[in-house]
Amino acid sequence: MDFGSIGLPALLAVFAAATLVVAVAGTRITRLADRLADETGLGEAMTGALLLGIATSLAGTVVSVSAAFEGLASLAYANAIGGIAAQTAFLAIADLVYRRANLEHASAELANILQAALLSLLLGLPLAAATGPDVTVLGVHPVSLALPVIWFLGAQAGARARERPMWRPVGTPETREDVPESDTGRRSLPAMFLRFVALAAVLGAAGWTISRTGARISEITGLSATAVGALMTAVSTSLPELVTTLAAVRRGAVQLAVGGIIGGNTFDVLFLTFSDVAYREGSLHHAIERSDLFWLAVALVSTAVLLLGLIVRERRGLGGIGFESAAVLAIWLGAAAVQVWLG
Repeated sequence: MDFGSIGLPALLAVFAAATLVVAVAGTRITRLADRLADETGLGEAMTGALLLGIATSLAGTVVSVSAAFEGLASLAYANAIGGIAAQTAFLAIADLVYRRANLEHASAELANILQAALLSLLLGLPLAAATGPDVTVLGVHPVSLALPVIWFLGAQAGARARERPMWRPVGTPETREDVPESDTGRRSLPAMFLRFVALAAVLGAAGWTISRTGARISEITGLSATAVGALMTAVSTSLPELVTTLAAVRRGAVQLAVGGIIGGNTFDVLFLTFSDVAYREGSLHHAIERSDLFWLAVALVSTAVLLLGLIVRERRGLGGIGFESAAVLAIWLGAAAVQVWLG
């Protein structure tokens, strides 16, 4: 479909239809991911970080890479980093839905803490790249080449931490243990993985449609590339994460919900690697605007607050949610207001 040739009412209709597809597919893929966590022995946190996190990030990958290929560095960068900030704020919404206790308290899991620390490292490297020398290797910044290596090593460390944990959370009445369901039966793993891949493809296609219609709608408003990337395409392509997180919380799979967001965010940093490869005019990190670095700072601060919440494990805070959820949501809303003011 040529989104540039249809009017605003049709764009809104397509956007709404794609959002409905995301809602349905997102709920089903979360249920399937919960079963895979039990059948494979990976656990909810690592399944959320790896399988669910990557599956729900497909649409954002397409947006950033296509934008970079077209020479739109700020759009590619802001879409990736803005999505991380938005998805972290989604945990606050999930915390409001999960009324039994503070979500970060109930989902105590070493893998989630490790993934949050890994995300902080991955976000710090692009900041170093953007503020350091403008160097490239075959047109790609060395930091972009290092990001997937560090991500892979972090995923391995997470798997080892689950098998041989050197730290365990203190159990409380509100702590939700990741115990495999007893009625899993003898499901066929290959069939389950095929269903998962199919649903991931549906999410990717629907998310891409949302991003294209959202980008076209934003063009009519005349917003900057950073505003379009951080607020329009980033939020729209992050809808699968919101739906899957809320679905996981409603199922009581709180480790899966938190792990899906944090794991998806670590994978989203790799958007910068893919985009730098696609951007053929030099280093992507030195082609962005200063406002793009603002969203990188927002993502870093939000991740640090979330990590503090995972460690402190406040049982109940303001309105039944932890301080980290309230703070992360306030940070994103404040950043969005600043971006709207900047245009």
